[in-house]
Amino acid sequence: MKQKIVHLLSLILPNTFTRVAFNHISNPQVHKLREHEIHVLNKASQSKIEFKNFDIQTYHWKGTGKKVLLIHGWEGQAGNFADLIEKLIEQDFDVHAFDAPSHGLSSKGKTSLFDFTELTAERILSLNVKTLVSHSFGGVATTYALLQNPGINIDKYALLTTPDKFTERIEDVSNKVGISQKVRRKLTERIELETGHKIDTLNVSDFVKELHIKEVLILHDIDDKIIPIEQSKHVNKNWGAAKLEEITGTGHFRILRTESVINRVISFLN
Repeated sequence: MKQKIVHLLSLILPNTFTRVAFNHISNPQVHKLREHEIHVLNKASQSKIEFKNFDIQTYHWKGTGKKVLLIHGWEGQAGNFADLIEKLIEQDFDVHAFDAPSHGLSSKGKTSLFDFTELTAERILSLNVKTLVSHSFGGVATTYALLQNPGINIDKYALLTTPDKFTERIEDVSNKVGISQKVRRKLTERIELETGHKIDTLNVSDFVKELHIKEVLILHDIDDKIIPIEQSKHVNKNWGAAKLEEITGTGHFRILRTESVINRVISFLN
């Protein structure tokens, strides 16, 4: 009933609801971390770096082995990787992570995919890292960052689910809010005006055709309710370096805390 009312109002007040939807997509919610996730973050060497108008929280768990960068998803944060981080520390990996603009402990403000992308590229270049792990929307930010910086060569990249088309992100927000097709069109137009990017060209399955990565592993649960596995299948089809492994029993978020998944990622990265 609530969505029907919102849909009706969005037909009557399209400009108002376009503004509401744009604010929703530009201001990520910060979700509370579990106690265990906070505990793992507290083990890291933490510092802030300046990026655009944000103070970005960074984390480093020092090891003598291979350097790896973790890229969280939209409305996620570095702490979401806590279980994987512990295993990486046990294996003596040199682990780096960050909270994206307006995420986690980074400073807050209006942000976008493109801020996330630019910061991801900055971190990869500054750290000179050749091994990456991303979750969910972090895969969009990372693949687009690599596309925009063709000089970057990555040895291994593990993606724990990945979206494909950015238009699907708009559809997801629209469905959650219950807005009309007219407002969806206006929302797309506003994003394109503010960012200078055509939304229908922002597809991971297109980005990956030009990336320089030696080995890629995509893990995706067949029953993921947030990002359907068909999106990873489409990305995998267009990515010569990639191998998609379908898993069960984890969903979209528990995949980050599932021991068998973590062990598979560690095996791949070694």
